[in-house]
Amino acid sequence: MASEELAQKLQRRLQLEESGAAAEGEEVAAKGEEEEVVAAGGDGERSCLTASADAELSAKLCRRQDINEGAAQPRRAAVFNPYTEFKEFSRRQIKDMERMFRLYDSGRDGYIDLMELKLMMEKLGAPQTHLGLKNMIKEVDEDFDGKLSFREFLLIFHKAAAGELEEDSGLLTLAKLSEIDVSIEGVKGAKNFFEAKVQALSSASKFEAEIKAEQDERKREEEERKHRRAAFRELKSAFTQ
Repeated sequence: MASEELAQKLQRRLQLEESGAAAEGEEVAAKGEEEEVVAAGGDGERSCLTASADAELSAKLCRRQDINEGAAQPRRAAVFNPYTEFKEFSRRQIKDMERMFRLYDSGRDGYIDLMELKLMMEKLGAPQTHLGLKNMIKEVDEDFDGKLSFREFLLIFHKAAAGELEEDSGLLTLAKLSEIDVSIEGVKGAKNFFEAKVQALSSASKFEAEIKAEQDERKREEEERKHRRAAFRELKSAFTQ
């Protein structure tokens, strides 16, 4: 019964707005009816919104307190530029690391979880215990989500190159055993991944040169495509004459 009454009042309000000829008394009455509708149907929604806002604010305050006490760290943006943040690695090295990351990210969710890391270490010939795998993730897990993002994966090689990993660290083992391009790093580099990475630290000028080389290669390929299209048009016109 109450729902039918509310529907009638709403319908009357719509009719008044459409006609544009409502009297002042009718407008006052319509406003009163509108207030009744809000009062009847809006209190529950308002209380729900208030409760939701309170819960969200409470969660944010709790996280802020954890950050202040050192129990948590601020979340980093999901999107970052590895080439500007990890300048010690060349463009090609970062691409190699990205290919390796995607290879072991079997879930295709942008993360390497505990089981994927387990499989990775087994394929590298250095299997780890469950606790060892958890400790490996913990060493670079900045957002405490229990898995490795691509940025955290790059941190492994950053820490290895900077000498910030212990000799018995599973992460150092991962860095040393990871595959590298022998044609670029050389046979000596393939035998000792860590030393090869340290020796291959790139300067800004080399980084820019690599970008320019890629751009030149794309221009060359485009020119070749233009020549092929022109030759095809000439051949086609010869047959149509």
